[in-house]
Amino acid sequence: MIGLVDGNNFYVSCERIFDPLLEGKPVAVLSNNDGCVISRSQECKALGIAMGTPFFQLRPLLAHSGLIVRSSNYELYGDISRRVIATLGEFAPEVEQYSIDEAFIRLTPPAGMELLEYGVRIRQTILKWIGIPCGIGFAPSRTLAKIANHIGKKLPSGVFVMPDDPRPVLETLPVGEVWGVGRRLAPKLAALGIRTAWQLAAADEALLRRKFNITLAKTARELRGEPLFEQDNPEELSKSISCSRSFGYPVVEFEELAEAVAHYTARAAEKLRRQKQRAAGVNIYIEYYPEYTPVARSGGFCGTTVAFATPISGTSEMLQAIRPKLRGIFPAGRRCRKAGVLFFGLEPADSRQLDLFADPAGDDRADQLSAAMDEINRRYGRGTVFHLAEGIRKPWSMKRSMLTPGYTTNWDQLPKVK
Repeated sequence: MIGLVDGNNFYVSCERIFDPLLEGKPVAVLSNNDGCVISRSQECKALGIAMGTPFFQLRPLLAHSGLIVRSSNYELYGDISRRVIATLGEFAPEVEQYSIDEAFIRLTPPAGMELLEYGVRIRQTILKWIGIPCGIGFAPSRTLAKIANHIGKKLPSGVFVMPDDPRPVLETLPVGEVWGVGRRLAPKLAALGIRTAWQLAAADEALLRRKFNITLAKTARELRGEPLFEQDNPEELSKSISCSRSFGYPVVEFEELAEAVAHYTARAAEKLRRQKQRAAGVNIYIEYYPEYTPVARSGGFCGTTVAFATPISGTSEMLQAIRPKLRGIFPAGRRCRKAGVLFFGLEPADSRQLDLFADPAGDDRADQLSAAMDEINRRYGRGTVFHLAEGIRKPWSMKRSMLTPGYTTNWDQLPKVK
């Protein structure tokens, strides 16, 4: 049986773990640079605040509605997510993290225990151990599990098991609510007389392939209980690793841009080493704003590709290869809004092709230095040690004026019991 575990209003729930005064209050979490709403509490939804609402439209509400706004604390949310996944591993032999707040699980309840009862136990354990409320849906396929989860969230138990015959449930579900359909396909399906999830499940597979694609045909079969969307292998390594961010303000100075690229390179390289991989090269890109005066110019992207002499994972080596290339792509006189790096050509660290003319001792020293920095940052908090090329003040970093502390990711910001 497949289950989908989904944290309720996940970002808001993470904030409430360490600030109980937020319970029962309307709370909204904002996107990068405090741009727009990306997570809402139930009380916030009751105020009529929609997802994606820009923050400037909320300012008039702050004084009289009791609305509380927080900047996105991705470091905290990521750590809480890892704890939820680890907890699920105590109950299920197979756990696949689908997003930061969702995971598919495959399990068989212990002898003598019903699936519903086991789901309730999982949910209560996550709430007790971590503090995150969640909904759980069980079904024979991932698409049905998504629907079951949606129903379970609205039940007092928080858990729903799809019945053997899902037709009564699917007949009342609009086709636009089906995972993978959404608003784009729903009108096209409605034009064919397919308005409910059950009508999609009963639709002719050849018609769906001809009019749409094989994926929608598979979705229809999944709605009938056939598990066709296979669970990814959790042991499979990433084929690429990236890191990108929007700047807190328009960057126009080359040194600030170089610092940002160095910082993103260091973050992506840390992920690379965590997976015990090396990269053959990196794509670097910069996005810049349109200009309106004195001459109108459109916004756009520029970038370059840097191929390393041999696959590497050490941040120092990467920065030495990247820095000389940056000046050539820097859009002088333009206001940069975002930059990013993407490592490609990934391979396991223990199977690299050695360079006949390279100094193996030098590679070992670089690896040992990076490993030491990673361990220090794991133990004492991210950013405890870093390369000077990343900058010290980092004025270009994301604007997060309402950021809560790194309760679980920074030693200096651990909660104190008085």
